[in-house]
Amino acid sequence: MRILLLHQYFLEEDDPGGSRFNEMTKQWSDQGHEITVIAGMMHYNGSQKREEYKGRWFKRKQQGQVDVWRTHVSESYNSGFLGRLWGYFSFVFSSLWAGLFKVKGNYDIILVTSPPLFVGITAYLLSKFKRVPFVFEIRDLWPESAIDTGVVTNNAIIRLAYWFEAFIYEKAKLINVLTPAFRDSLIEKKGVAPGKIIFIPNAADFSLSDNILESFDAEDFRDEKGWSDRFVITYVGAHGVANHLEQILETADLLRDTNVLFVLIGSGMQKAKLVTKASNMKLNNVQFLDPVSKADVFKYILASDMGTSVLKKVDTFKTVYSNKTFDYMACKKPILMAIDGVSRKLVEEAEAGIYVEPEDSVDFASKIRLYLTNPERVASEGVNGYLYAKQNFDRKALADKYVAYLKGFDKDYVQEPVKAVY
Repeated sequence: MRILLLHQYFLEEDDPGGSRFNEMTKQWSDQGHEITVIAGMMHYNGSQKREEYKGRWFKRKQQGQVDVWRTHVSESYNSGFLGRLWGYFSFVFSSLWAGLFKVKGNYDIILVTSPPLFVGITAYLLSKFKRVPFVFEIRDLWPESAIDTGVVTNNAIIRLAYWFEAFIYEKAKLINVLTPAFRDSLIEKKGVAPGKIIFIPNAADFSLSDNILESFDAEDFRDEKGWSDRFVITYVGAHGVANHLEQILETADLLRDTNVLFVLIGSGMQKAKLVTKASNMKLNNVQFLDPVSKADVFKYILASDMGTSVLKKVDTFKTVYSNKTFDYMACKKPILMAIDGVSRKLVEEAEAGIYVEPEDSVDFASKIRLYLTNPERVASEGVNGYLYAKQNFDRKALADKYVAYLKGFDKDYVQEPVKAVY
């Protein structure tokens, strides 16, 4: 099967961050499918392009057996709302040009993953020009999340975004959602037919975690990092408005009398502000680390005692799974889940951690104290999460299920979508 993937944030081979499609496309190409990716030249947390892209609009690269076309994204992307909006649309224009004039040959299906929502423009136009269907994936309900966090306030932009969202949902042959709540929202609030929706969520990469577990000495790593006598809680991910990591700093302030150490790994628009705040608060129990490779992320998690997933307290985030939750599970670490809704339900059903009221540092601190005196609970909940994710969120199994849905179309763009199963 020949698949064209449109993914603005498809990672480079050495990039940190969520690698859902990097791992799935590798598996698909290993199975003999021909995969071409049109991706942006900017990391989603980056402020500038790599040197190899400076002054260039397009560059073709090979990542394993996957053919990747990197296309222009404005370097204003992380300079504020207008800069980010232009970053989205610059990719729309460059990815469309690449799809029309750079990518050679035909393909059987176009797969596009959002956000950004506007990359759906490229998918729709390429679908019309190339006469192939497109599948639209929703990793985040947009524009709701941008509205709830205050990123988007302009009424004209909001109306345009909702109109375009409905248009894309109508034109897509199939829609993949990453959480059950997304599916409910599309059916109940947006009028999408249930048979058009499939559910392939984020997943745990056991091939990587199990491989590292075989040879990794967590105690040596802890000694090297100066963690030997600390109860380490790791957060991995973006440092942005939506994450509201101030709640971790406020919790650390309440735990000065303990051996708890928070390790925050990642980058984002709010990181400099957070580092300054931690310094002003004189917090010696918080460490900020730059982004690291996926393999190194797993080493930090494996050497920690717990992981935490946090987001701002808004209703939209009750519909999302936090990506790193699955990495914590794959590394047998219990989770402090400061996200209500489906993420809370996931951890509670798996008996893999505890729910923390978002933006409530008092509750956060009290829940952590429960684990400080109960190492047996730490160990047992870590194993529970591992086994639950192994049964329900194994990336290899879900990648096979995904490509089976994609095979439900023929190249002549006449077949109805396969019947969705949820």
